[in-house]
Amino acid sequence: MRWFTKKGNTKVSRDQATPDRAAGSPGSVQRYSHRLRDMAVFSMAGAMMFCSDLLLDALPNVHLIGMFTMLLTLTYRCRALIPIYIYVMLTALYYGFALSVVPYFYVWTVLWGMTMLLTRNISDLAAAFVYPLVCSLHGLIFGALCAPSQALLFGLNFSQMIAWIVAGLPFDLVHAAGNLAAGLLVLPLSKILKKISVS
Repeated sequence: MRWFTKKGNTKVSRDQATPDRAAGSPGSVQRYSHRLRDMAVFSMAGAMMFCSDLLLDALPNVHLIGMFTMLLTLTYRCRALIPIYIYVMLTALYYGFALSVVPYFYVWTVLWGMTMLLTRNISDLAAAFVYPLVCSLHGLIFGALCAPSQALLFGLNFSQMIAWIVAGLPFDLVHAAGNLAAGLLVLPLSKILKKISVS
């Protein structure tokens, strides 16, 4: 494509006017390699989340998904939703889109949102306490987050939904404890992942 420059009527090609966009230019190659790297990282992260969930399936409500969600969100911000939903779709496919998987389509987004609200200038000392606590809090309210969808899917009224939440509190406490332990890994792993992402 050819066009006129602002300084006179000399015609130049778009590639000549903007050399960084030319095919094979260092800038375009670097952007392309970064996108490829991110695609690979997101795919592997989603697969790792799914595999870790299967490996820990024998332990009730103990998993690394909350830790992975916070770790990816702290590093990739909005783009962290890509590996999160890769994990969700893999889980849904594995279980044949069972009704129990329906809450997964929004419960992890809640933790993503909670992590996004955290200040990016938090000190390491504060982060060492805040990250595990946020991860643990999500585990504690996990049953309450799942309750509305369960009520809609199984026809529960409000009092039955509350009873369902109360009955699941022991499992939520185990979930919170597991997330607290896993959340201790968020800070050190986020430092490593951020170095990798900017290299």
